[in-house]
Amino acid sequence: MAAKRYHPLFYWAVVVATTTSDYLDRTVGLGYVKSSAMLFCAVLAVLIIWHFSTGKIEIDNITTRKNEFFYWLTILISNTLGTALGDFTATTTGLGFERGALVFAGLIALVAAAHYFTSIPDSVLFWTAYILTRPLGATLGDTLTKPHDDGGLNLGRITSSLVIAAAMVVLIALTSQKRVEDRAS
Repeated sequence: MAAKRYHPLFYWAVVVATTTSDYLDRTVGLGYVKSSAMLFCAVLAVLIIWHFSTGKIEIDNITTRKNEFFYWLTILISNTLGTALGDFTATTTGLGFERGALVFAGLIALVAAAHYFTSIPDSVLFWTAYILTRPLGATLGDTLTKPHDDGGLNLGRITSSLVIAAAMVVLIALTSQKRVEDRAS
C-alpha cells in the first residue's frame, strides 16, 4: 500500500476553515438548518464529482494529487457540516448537549452495524462516520465544559481535556488488548 502524501496547503486550508460553520450560521445569518442543508449538499456534490472524476472514492490509498484534493475538500466541508449539525441538534432541536451526544453516538453505532451487516460501500460508511464524529465531539465537549445553567457539567477546559484524554487512553488500551487477544487465538 502506498503512503499517503498530503500537501501542507490542503492541510492548513482545512485547519483555518474549521470556523466556517460559525461564519455561515451566525455572521452570514443562515442559521443551523440552512447551513447544515447547504453543507450536506456540498459534501454530496464533492463526493459525486470525485467519483465521476476518478472512477472511485479513495479513502485509504491516496496517491494522486487529484484524489488528495478531493480528500481534503471533503474533510473541509464535512468538518464544517459536522459542527453545524452538532450545534443544530443541541440547540435548535432542544435536545441539549447530553442527548445530542447520545443521538450522534447512536448514529455512529448504526454506521458500525451497517459495516458488518450490509453491503454499503466502505467509502460511504467512512464519510458518514467521519461527519458524525464531529458533532459527537462537539456535543460531548460542550456537555463537559458548558455551565450547569446551559446543561453542561461545568468541568472547565483543562479538566474536560483530561477526562477526554483518559477516556481515549482507556478505549485505545481496550481495543488494542482485544486485537492482541484476537491474533493469539
